Amino acid sequence: MSRNVTVGLDGSPESRAAAEWAAREAKLRGLPLKIVHVWEPVPVPMAQAPLLGAETQAHWSERGEMGAPPAEGWGRIPREAAEGLRLRHPGVDVTMEQVSGTPVDVLNAAAKDADVLVLGSRGLSGIGGFLVGSVGSGVIAHAENPVVLVRAGEQAADEHEKDPSGIPSAATVFRPVVLGLDLDSPDDTVITFAFEEAARRATALKVVAGWNLPPYYVYGLAAGADPHDDISRERAAALTGALSGWRQKYPDVEIVEMSRTGSPANHLVDAAREASLVVVGRRIRRSPFGAHIGPVTHAVLHHATAPVAVVAHN
Repeated sequence: MSRNVTVGLDGSPESRAAAEWAAREAKLRGLPLKIVHVWEPVPVPMAQAPLLGAETQAHWSERGEMGAPPAEGWGRIPREAAEGLRLRHPGVDVTMEQVSGTPVDVLNAAAKDADVLVLGSRGLSGIGGFLVGSVGSGVIAHAENPVVLVRAGEQAADEHEKDPSGIPSAATVFRPVVLGLDLDSPDDTVITFAFEEAARRATALKVVAGWNLPPYYVYGLAAGADPHDDISRERAAALTGALSGWRQKYPDVEIVEMSRTGSPANHLVDAAREASLVVVGRRIRRSPFGAHIGPVTHAVLHHATAPVAVVAHN
């Protein structure tokens, strides 16, 4: 496998933001950047249909008739994107690849050959969330290498602290990387990814562990006891213990521990507002049916404002 950062590009604003983020990540990692542009051949039933509207005919003619290679103009999108990225990110080796097939299949295949696959997601005006479409969900649910989702409009300055005058700037230090840690089953793959990202950015790692009170808490209240403080201390101690070996492995990374009662997803979404990157895990399930993302990761993908890295693990 040739190491690289790969980004899926379709010409949309969200995919262009993803490409810029991917170029910055490639520079941090010292890796080449590969742009993957997918075009879909005309579906056979559509190609055989006797009556097609003018808009539909125009849409598919741009991509090539009846499975033929796309028109020359269709390759302009990745070519111009690559040229722009080379100018804006000197020193990053940028290549492009145009592939025929369904986007989910092509991007899942691309993810196997990439250190990181980067995709874009669209904002939902007035709803307070983001749209992770069927392509993004399909890739995230099945890719076994890390996948990063970047919001439309994401700028380099958004990942950095504001300058002393309060103006956004990409020249200041990075905001912390946030890691969502499941204390009941912490995974080394997810934790390592988060520490490495924090180390590359020379920034702190904020480790968020949300937890809910056990059922017996209600009975304790009924008996006049309040075990909340004891449980809080136990969970905080468990978080410190889970990170003890990592402190020695990454002595230059400042660790900020955040153990809170309540929804882990809500705590992660709150922490994302001041983060450069949020890292969450996804357990690998090799069933061919359905998407397996997990409720916490699903919520973070749809509501966190910072880029989100989903790291698959066993």
